[in-house]
Amino acid sequence: MSLVNISEVTPAFFITAVVFILLFFGLLSFGILRMFQLRYKDGWFSFLGAIVSGVVFGVVLNTWFV
Repeated sequence: MSLVNISEVTPAFFITAVVFILLFFGLLSFGILRMFQLRYKDGWFSFLGAIVSGVVFGVVLNTWFV
């Protein structure tokens, strides 16, 4: 096993990735929680928000960092 070189990761990319990862998984877990609480409409809106944030993250990555 070797060390990973992260010196080329820019601060802007790191902050962007952290924000979108927290948003995506936060909405996903909130949707699962709402489904267990039998609030299906709120759960589906949270799942939809997670999907939209994932797509926006892909567009931002493709536009700014690739």
